[in-house]
Amino acid sequence: MTRVLVLGGTGEARKLAERLAERPDLRVTSSLAGRVREPQLPPGEVRVGGFGGVDGLADWLQREQVDAVVDATHPFAGTITENAVAAAERAGCPILVLRRPAWRPGPGDDWRPAPSLAAAAALLPELGERIFLTTGRQGLAHFAALGLRFLVRTVDPPEPPLPPHTTVLLARGPFTVHDELALLREHSIDVVVTKNSGGSMTSAKLTAARELGLPVVVVQRPPQPAAPSAETVEDAAAWLDSALRQRDHAG
Repeated sequence: MTRVLVLGGTGEARKLAERLAERPDLRVTSSLAGRVREPQLPPGEVRVGGFGGVDGLADWLQREQVDAVVDATHPFAGTITENAVAAAERAGCPILVLRRPAWRPGPGDDWRPAPSLAAAAALLPELGERIFLTTGRQGLAHFAALGLRFLVRTVDPPEPPLPPHTTVLLARGPFTVHDELALLREHSIDVVVTKNSGGSMTSAKLTAARELGLPVVVVQRPPQPAAPSAETVEDAAAWLDSALRQRDHAG
């Protein structure tokens, strides 16, 4: 039976696992990093936790006789993707990077691109006093020295240190434009800060910011290592079929 490893944690990873789980010729294992307390589990086999870097993952791929890898981790999980590409190459295993398309500004958007969280924090004092920070629970230390007021929204409680004036809102998307408009107005938000994660789960805040004329500081994605890539689950499934046909032909 053909063995496939899906490095997951995203909606695309779950949808891909659901699609592949319907095929009797495949044995699919989804791997989750374990950083979310109550993750939404995909169908099929699931493992939680790291592999031990490039060497550990390469050994696991060879030991488990994995035939193909799909890295469908978060667009900002740069280290995981780098390790996965290096490990797959070392193990002689084909790998695809599945990444949803990035958000792009449209008419009426006031986006301020930033290459990193630190750069995003440096922009804020000139933009406003009340910040809606939606960059996840990690990395908030970059904002801790700012004497601004933050509304921080995360799925799980954020990791300290936090800015001194912080209100934490625990919530999981999807969010509606109506609710995002109400939230921004309730907290008198001046600026929205987000990573360019892409997808529809959390994009409503961008529409709400546009309607209210608010600037949005957008942290850009890290560079992606050289590897085949796809933007949709359908394209990932097609790549997998092609990769397995090439393997069978070569064998």
